Amino acid sequence: MVHLLIALAGTLALVAPARAADALPGVYDQVEIAPTKTSIYIGSVSMTMPPFAHRPGGYASTYVAKVFPYFFYNERGRLEIDVSDDQLRQLARGETIHFQGRGVNEDGEERHVEGRAAPTDALSGRIKVRVFVTKKIQLIFNTTYRFAGPPPATEPQTG
Repeated sequence: MVHLLIALAGTLALVAPARAADALPGVYDQVEIAPTKTSIYIGSVSMTMPPFAHRPGGYASTYVAKVFPYFFYNERGRLEIDVSDDQLRQLARGETIHFQGRGVNEDGEERHVEGRAAPTDALSGRIKVRVFVTKKIQLIFNTTYRFAGPPPATEPQTG
């Protein structure tokens, strides 16, 4: 039994450093989504969001949606997108990912969100987001994203 415990502890010791080495650089701590706009019947909806902050399992931010000319439909709320660390590594390799999330406006109404991110390089790309306002109404936004967290630390130059 003791040998089994020692073998298990040794295996865990080997795996732990590998997981730490797989940690994502700080540049993935924030992602900026460019302001976006989509057309609706006789009008448009523009959406702005401050940078999204990385959290376990994804990103979170707030949003402001302005509906022109129907200003009485304007809303604010919170938005959470589910993106795993593995999906972030896919983006860094230049692979397209699909994601889901949810928004909740100030009145507590939920909005299902689905999207696709297609990288143009390791830190930026194009993003398409569908926001399901109701079962029958969905808004489609096409814009860009850019990871904007602090850059990875570099060692000082000697010399």
